[in-house]
Amino acid sequence: MRRLLDEQHPGLADLPVEVLANGWDNLVCRLGEEFLVRLPRRAMAAELLAHEQRWLPKLADRLPLPVPAPVRIGRPTAEYPWSWSVVPFFAGRIAARSEPDGPWSAAAAIGGFLDALHAPAASEAPVSPARGIPLAGRAEGVLTGLAHVDPADRATALQIWDTAAAAPIWDGPPLWLHGDLHPANILVDRGRISAVIDFGDITSGDPATDLSVAWMLFTAEQRAALRQAYGRADDATWERARGWALALALVFLSHSADNPLMHGIGERAFRAVLA
Repeated sequence: MRRLLDEQHPGLADLPVEVLANGWDNLVCRLGEEFLVRLPRRAMAAELLAHEQRWLPKLADRLPLPVPAPVRIGRPTAEYPWSWSVVPFFAGRIAARSEPDGPWSAAAAIGGFLDALHAPAASEAPVSPARGIPLAGRAEGVLTGLAHVDPADRATALQIWDTAAAAPIWDGPPLWLHGDLHPANILVDRGRISAVIDFGDITSGDPATDLSVAWMLFTAEQRAALRQAYGRADDATWERARGWALALALVFLSHSADNPLMHGIGERAFRAVLA
């Protein structure tokens, strides 16, 4: 990383470096007091980072919460094969580890953020095969996931899924979506929502995908505050959002045996959907 900075952004090369995370997709390092560096670890992650680099700077100025739009972009070299990003460092902890002090105001903050984000997407916007799509495209995974939950919950969950899947599909224009909005991608600082991070799955389509976060972080009453702040989720969209919350909860529960944090998010969302 220091060699890449030396070659391409020498003004940053002398700042202190600390490794923060080394996940499946990215190596993330703290760079001085103000920055993070994100370096993809595999080709798939590099494609996602390229979406962030292209689109997030175009969206950031109209969003009411800070987002990690790149401040510097690194290019591939003979030594390192992919583009990489220098992004702002935001103070705070993820909401999955540090819940906001005022959950109703937090719900309203997320609702307002999504209202601002969910504008009609550009014609060249990314299109995901798994997010922002009609719920029918998630049916196989949901049914597989339900086979592994407690039988006492299965019938209720299946009924909720069937109701959500039967709701009218999104018939508006494809909207900009975060694509992976859950409590590990929301920051809380001094008790308040402070930023929304990790836009690698930025995509376009049905806003119900993002609205599923309401079941991952909030009670029924707080979800109502989020919906009110969002201001434009009709009953069909809200029903699909509940279906998305169930679908994503089952993914987290099924694929997080080595990740207690994500398993906990899945368990909480599953319980909220069934309540």
